[in-house]
Amino acid sequence: MISSGSLIIGMADLNIAKNDGVLITLGLGSCVGIALYDPIAKVAGLAHAMLPDSKEIKNNANIAKFVDLATIKLTKDMIANGAQQSRIVAKIAGGAQMFAFGTQQNMRIGDRNVEAAEHMLKRLGIRIIARDTGKTFGRTVELSAKDGKFLIKTIEHGSYTI
Repeated sequence: MISSGSLIIGMADLNIAKNDGVLITLGLGSCVGIALYDPIAKVAGLAHAMLPDSKEIKNNANIAKFVDLATIKLTKDMIANGAQQSRIVAKIAGGAQMFAFGTQQNMRIGDRNVEAAEHMLKRLGIRIIARDTGKTFGRTVELSAKDGKFLIKTIEHGSYTI
């Protein structure tokens, strides 16, 4: 679905918007929000990915759940709607450490999601131009297809645009 108004992207979901559309995802904790934007075509895409790698899970039918598959699908959907991969830039948010579990690899899900996003975007030749990741708080984000502004809202740390 292509949005020209506001569209909520749920957890383990993704979508694109054109022109004046705004994509919103609520409550990024350890999940990562991957925002892609083509400034010439005014096509934006946003994914709310929960896990870094689809190869680690047997039930991986929902591609938007995984950073690796969601990034590829989002890029393809944008290209199908007028974006050019060479013009797409990225902004990422989320990947927080919401709970203190220690440093075990399987408990660093926020860090692993951010690392996976950085790896996939590099692999696709998409430059990350801004990020707001890590820390210990959740975020709600809004991506504007009009100008690529990525608004981040937090409970304790205010709102800001990257």
